[in-house]
Amino acid sequence: MLVLLSGVSGAGKDTIKKELIERMDNVVSLPSYTDRAPRNNDIPGVTYNFVTTEEFEQAIKNGELYEYSVHHEHYYGTSKKLLNEKVNSGKIIVKDIEVNGVENLLKILKDEVKIVTIFLRVPKEQLQKRLEARIDKPSIKEIQLRLNRFDYEESKIGMYDYVIKNNNLEKTVNIIMEIIKNEYNLKEAEF
Repeated sequence: MLVLLSGVSGAGKDTIKKELIERMDNVVSLPSYTDRAPRNNDIPGVTYNFVTTEEFEQAIKNGELYEYSVHHEHYYGTSKKLLNEKVNSGKIIVKDIEVNGVENLLKILKDEVKIVTIFLRVPKEQLQKRLEARIDKPSIKEIQLRLNRFDYEESKIGMYDYVIKNNNLEKTVNIIMEIIKNEYNLKEAEF
């Protein structure tokens, strides 16, 4: 089962993903590939798979990605090889991914793997405070770039199975854990 977790930058996707992996036995992450530079708190191969722009463009040419997009002036994409390996392992895969990536993966994989989509909502004012408080201190330009995308991402909410207001981490994690358990049990019951 593939759980796609979306929301604007600063909505808490990465924090929630970490909590799910820590609290649930059968849950693993599927880090995207990106050509952006690692931040202080990034762990290569865990938060993202970091590659050069040239390597990313070569992966596109070689057809190694299910989907990719340019987001906040950097490439992000999903490796076919990594996703297939994790699906075949029988684990529940949690991937934080932007709205265009969700749309593409739904089109490509909807008949091959059970996909559950969750969108995390955060009020725009709260989002700006979260971005400004980040450990890696994004520039004013980067914060504005992310805030400018807010309305676009919110306009895609209709394609998600679940929309959750993320204003309390513990409550949000517990809700998502229940969603995963219920959806997994539904998957097991399918015949």
